[in-house]
Amino acid sequence: MSEPTSNRVLFAASEAFPLIKTGGLGDVAGSLPRALQGLKQDVRLILPAYTDVLARAGRLKTVAEFSIRHHSVRLLAGTLPGSRVPVWLVDYPELYDRPGHPYLGPDGKPWPDNALRYTFFAEAVVQVANKQLGLDWQPDVVHCNDWQTGLIPALLSLQAQRPATVFTIHNLAYQGTFPYQTYLDLGLSPDLWHLNALEYHGQLSFIKGGLVFADRINTVSPSYAREIQTPEFGYGLDGLLRHRKAALSGILNGIDLKEWNPGTDPFLAETYNRRSLSNKAVNKSALQQNLGLQPDADTLLIGFVGRLVEQKGVDILLDGMKQILSLPIQLAMLGSGEAQFETAMSEIAVQHAGRVAVKIGYSESLAHQIEAGSDVFLMPSRFEPCGLNQMYSMRYGTPPIVRQVGGLADTVIDANDANVKAKTATGFVFSGELGTDLYKTIARACDLYVDKSKWKSVQLAGMGHD
Repeated sequence: MSEPTSNRVLFAASEAFPLIKTGGLGDVAGSLPRALQGLKQDVRLILPAYTDVLARAGRLKTVAEFSIRHHSVRLLAGTLPGSRVPVWLVDYPELYDRPGHPYLGPDGKPWPDNALRYTFFAEAVVQVANKQLGLDWQPDVVHCNDWQTGLIPALLSLQAQRPATVFTIHNLAYQGTFPYQTYLDLGLSPDLWHLNALEYHGQLSFIKGGLVFADRINTVSPSYAREIQTPEFGYGLDGLLRHRKAALSGILNGIDLKEWNPGTDPFLAETYNRRSLSNKAVNKSALQQNLGLQPDADTLLIGFVGRLVEQKGVDILLDGMKQILSLPIQLAMLGSGEAQFETAMSEIAVQHAGRVAVKIGYSESLAHQIEAGSDVFLMPSRFEPCGLNQMYSMRYGTPPIVRQVGGLADTVIDANDANVKAKTATGFVFSGELGTDLYKTIARACDLYVDKSKWKSVQLAGMGHD
């Protein structure tokens, strides 16, 4: 196999693990640059210098001082922790010196100046991309991710000379739309205000900057690439995506095998691999004890880690909860989201203490412990561009229960009789939208769980996947 051609790639994102993370984008932005570097690509990651990022970034040095909108800005250089990937941070405290969530204020609502924050970031990236800062490096490709970076391809399109651009859709539901007045306040070029640019039903749409102007568009699974070209999943942009079909592709996300490895995971009570799968039981017992669940090796323990929102199918779970709790199961949930779902799940945990445990919030250590300690992992998403947890789960010998959408459909092989017999099954797949559909699938999992030989074959098939 010939060596890949080396390209200079500027990877622009609004979050990247372990510096800052709110979801899958953070995981991918933290691991994909490392994978590209492993393929001999010259990658630089660029992020806003949020308070938490500066606290976690280690040693930094100023490599450029420049001006945006008559404001003095610094470009700080460091290394992504745990890697050799160079990181550049756009340091302008007035917009980024805010601890906690990168997009939301303490009230849980978006920062009112988010449009300015990510326009400012885009303008900084454009200066880097066009070698305006005196750096001895210029990208061949600028790789943009989700709406927060959508203006970058649009702004670069106004330049006579520019690098190539790639725009990745991690979740089309989040589009970065703002009133027309915001467009005026930002002082963006009048050339960008029309239907075939940033205007979207009289509003400014950041994501359209990527969808209209990037040389290539990709998303995080082949099925999702097809789904977003339909009205059901296109969120009003399906027509534009069909128009750009020739430039659109779906590439399945991968996972960070170093970060998510049951054989070396420091968060686990006991590490294990395919040859020592019996050690997984120690993690189940530890999880039950940690969460106040009744110690029981034989009851199917269902894990859930994710946002408590409709997209993740929490309403489907609640719809079927009465039936599901009639099965011999326990449920361990970690997540936060809409108040109605947080309240409903917390009340169920109180009513069914010892069988249902709900932790509101996020904990990286507990997320790993739920992946390892659960028998199955629940992802009944209404839509899922790719999903990473189902892949973590298979890696941890925890067959996922998923709805047949997006990347879930592309990664999980259903444990029907034929696939179990062929030892290719890796989880449980259902296609309905009702609580009853989920209940029937969990019941199937309960039935198979009794047959330890068949269950182990499903575990091993998942653990053996690329």
